[in-house]
Amino acid sequence: MPIPTTVWMLGLVSLLMDISSEMINALLPLYLAGGLGASALAIGFIEGLSVAIATVTKFLSGVLSDISRRAKPLAVLGYGLGALSRLIFPWAINLDQIVLAKAMDRVGKGIRGTPRDAIVAAVSPPEIRGASFGLRKSLDTVGGFVGPLVAVGAMILLAGDIQSVFWMAAIPAALCMIVLIFFVKEPAENCSMKRGSFRLADAFRLNRAVWGVIGMASLIMLARFSEAFVLLKALEAGFSPAWVPLSLVIMHAAYGLTAFPMGRLSDRIGTSGLLLWSLGFLVAAHLTLACATTAWLYVFGTVLWGLHMGFSQGLLGAMIAGATPDHLKGSAFGTFNLVTGVVVLVGNTLAGWLWHSTGSATPFLVGAGLSIVAMLGIASGRHVIQKP
Repeated sequence: MPIPTTVWMLGLVSLLMDISSEMINALLPLYLAGGLGASALAIGFIEGLSVAIATVTKFLSGVLSDISRRAKPLAVLGYGLGALSRLIFPWAINLDQIVLAKAMDRVGKGIRGTPRDAIVAAVSPPEIRGASFGLRKSLDTVGGFVGPLVAVGAMILLAGDIQSVFWMAAIPAALCMIVLIFFVKEPAENCSMKRGSFRLADAFRLNRAVWGVIGMASLIMLARFSEAFVLLKALEAGFSPAWVPLSLVIMHAAYGLTAFPMGRLSDRIGTSGLLLWSLGFLVAAHLTLACATTAWLYVFGTVLWGLHMGFSQGLLGAMIAGATPDHLKGSAFGTFNLVTGVVVLVGNTLAGWLWHSTGSATPFLVGAGLSIVAMLGIASGRHVIQKP
């Protein structure tokens, strides 16, 4: 059965916005640390706060999606805020302005994520749902591959002028809006967001299977902190600032090449085994990066990190969609993002504090330990993980 055209178009939207986002994200930790003198603790808090803002907004957009039955207007609003934030980053000369730009970008991300996933769920028959979510994730990670690559080329051509690269990031964001507005078609009767006797408390009355997925995802998110720390580690491994974004290129190449095949595989064999494999890769990535003092060892660690992402990220959305009643899918995605976002805020802040207090190896070693705990949690809780 072919993947619906709407899923392909949403994948293209994600690809273009991710090119724009990663052009900025690949250089922002260097700009914060080198240009603005921010500490690892400050960087970790900013990254965690950004995720927290996004996830609170995702929860609210999920509730609104369930009430309105209309997902595309919320998606347009979310992607539009992300595009507008691209005009703030080049002007930012202090941490407050960076926080403002990140907040606008993350609010946009929070608004768009839930309705976008709800549209994918609405147009995808159950038998190809894992493949549809995997495809969108794969196209998204192509953007994660291309964006840092463009950033590297621009840094070389512009002699390391990070702010000019930030200006260039506005171009793919504008193209993203064109595709979304004119080429993404929301189903006339969106079955994933039927109007019903909705009450706000319904978002917290999800079934056991949904909470099982949320619990498993929270363990995974606690073990995996922001990629900003992986980028900072590149400097210790001998990379010059202009070439640091290449680490994201490598990571997203591994991520993008595996997300779609793993989504298809999950449709046939289920998810718990693949999640365990993903955490095995994460343990190996943490241990490798903890002791990475050479470029080759660091590159190997980023490949392992990308494999972890590819084996896990597309699966979680499909699992939520498969475990949730039709009229609560928006709220389920929102609650999922809210809970995991709080976990990410804690994890990023902890990683920044550990880096700042005890050195760069400690966060990765702690991450490896938490990954093992997550593996044990998933292995003991397989009965609540349902095949989507």
